[in-house]
Amino acid sequence: MREPRRMAEEATRIGEEAQEQARRVGQEMQQAAESGFEAASRSFGEVNNGFQAIAAEMTDFSRRRFEDVLQAWEQLIRARNIGEVVDVQARYMQKAYAAYMSEMSKLGDLYLGTARNASKPIEQTTRK
Repeated sequence: MREPRRMAEEATRIGEEAQEQARRVGQEMQQAAESGFEAASRSFGEVNNGFQAIAAEMTDFSRRRFEDVLQAWEQLIRARNIGEVVDVQARYMQKAYAAYMSEMSKLGDLYLGTARNASKPIEQTTRK
């Protein structure tokens, strides 16, 4: 009679261990899901911040370019001969080219920085 009792106790112990292990696995899965959600949320926040910075930079660039166009037109209106017109146009084109190249570099850096910042929360979560 002792043997069935021992078997029942052993079965109960194994059942309790399995329940405890299932509870721990469930908690770990819940923590992983929560940290994944938090990482995704932080990542989206970084993307949003990056796009806001890019939009602000593009707006500022457009404003500066518009001011340069107006300045060039004013100079063209004041030009007295064809030589001055060509000179104004050449200076404007050089300035515009330099500005566009600089802006493309800035925007590239902003996009790259946004991608890096957005990936950091996810990388940190996967390292844990």
